[in-house]
Amino acid sequence: MVEENIPVSRPAYTIGQDISTFSVEELKRTIAMLGEEIARLEEELQAKDTTKAAAEALFRRE
Repeated sequence: MVEENIPVSRPAYTIGQDISTFSVEELKRTIAMLGEEIARLEEELQAKDTTKAAAEALFRRE
């Protein structure tokens, strides 16, 4: 099987990378992607805070 017809895509955005060559559409896509990633990180942080608070409440009862 020949894989020469597979389009080459840009690697995912890396924090601090040079963005001067990005098109307007690429910048918009990157902003959207980063917004989704921020939301995912905030959800995980909230879950960890909730777990920590529950554990602290449990140990305070004794």
